[in-house]
Amino acid sequence: FKHNSSLVIHRRIHTGERPYECDKCRKRFQTSARLLLHYRTHRDERPFCCSDCGKGFKQRSTLVAHRLIHTGERPYECDKCRKTFQTSARLLLHYHSHKDERPYECPDCGKGFKNNSHLIRHRHIHTGERPHECDKCRKRFQTSSNLHLHYRIHKDERPFRCSDCGKGFKWNSYLVTHRRIHTGERPYECGECGKRFSRSSHLTVHRRIHTGERPYECGECGKRFSQRSHLNVHHRSHTGERPYECGECGKRFMQNTSLTVHQRIHTGERPYECPDCGKGFKDNSTLPCECPECGTSFVRCSSSIPRGRICAG
Repeated sequence: FKHNSSLVIHRRIHTGERPYECDKCRKRFQTSARLLLHYRTHRDERPFCCSDCGKGFKQRSTLVAHRLIHTGERPYECDKCRKTFQTSARLLLHYHSHKDERPYECPDCGKGFKNNSHLIRHRHIHTGERPHECDKCRKRFQTSSNLHLHYRIHKDERPFRCSDCGKGFKWNSYLVTHRRIHTGERPYECGECGKRFSRSSHLTVHRRIHTGERPYECGECGKRFSQRSHLNVHHRSHTGERPYECGECGKRFMQNTSLTVHQRIHTGERPYECPDCGKGFKDNSTLPCECPECGTSFVRCSSSIPRGRICAG
C-alpha cells in the first residue's frame, strides 16, 4: 500500500474490526465513509438521480449499476460459459453455479447455500419472520422481491405482455402459462394415463382421480372433496349463500355455471344442438336421450363445454 492509512483499513478485513458504529441502529462499519453512506438509509436521502428515468439512489455506484438497465450493457463476462452480467457482484455469485460450492450452512437444518443472502432468506422459514411490510395493506413478506411483486396488485401494473394477443400480466410466470393457450404446449403428463396438462396444478388435481385422494373436508358434515373450489361450493349448501345474481330478474345462484345456464332463459341462447335436426337446447343436462324432432338418441356427455351430444345411431 502507498499509505499507512490504507494498510490500517485493509487489515480490518483480516481482523474483522468495525470501529465505526451507527448511533441509530448500532450497525458497525470498517470505514467512516461506509458509515456516512449508511446514514442515508435513515434519512432516505437519494442525491444521485438517473438522467433517463429520474429515479434517485443513495450511492453513486448503485446509480452506475442502474444505468446499465437503460443501456443494456453487461460488462462482466463469465470465463466458463460466456454469460454476461451487469455487475461484478452478480458475476461472483454466478461462479458458485460452476463450483457447486455452498459455504453458507443453515444452523437449524444444515442445508447449504451458495450465497449468504439466500441463507438469510431461508432462515425466515424457521423463524417465521416477515420483515418486509406493504405500506398499503400491511401484508408482510419474507423477501423484498416478493414485496415488490405484491405492489403490482395495488398499482395494477402488468409489465409482461403476450406477443400473440397483447394481454398483460403482473408476473412473468403467468405469461409463460398463458402462452400455452397459443402454442398448445402441455408439458405436464400424468404417469398413470398419459393425459397432458398446461399447468402443474391441473395435473395435481387430475392425479386424485387415480389415487382417490380427497384432501378437502367439510367442517359441517365431513364430506370430502378433491378440489378446494368444490368444497367452497358445497359450503353454500350449509350457509345458504347465493353470491351469483341474475342482472335481469334478480334470481340468485350458488354457482356461476348455474347463473350462466339461467341467463339463457333471457337471451334465448341454445348452444347444445342436435347434429341431425339442428334443434337447440339450453344446457346439456336437459338434452333428452332422444331428440323429440328426429328421434336421434344420444350418449350422455359429461363435458361442460357447449357442444352437441354424440349421436349413438
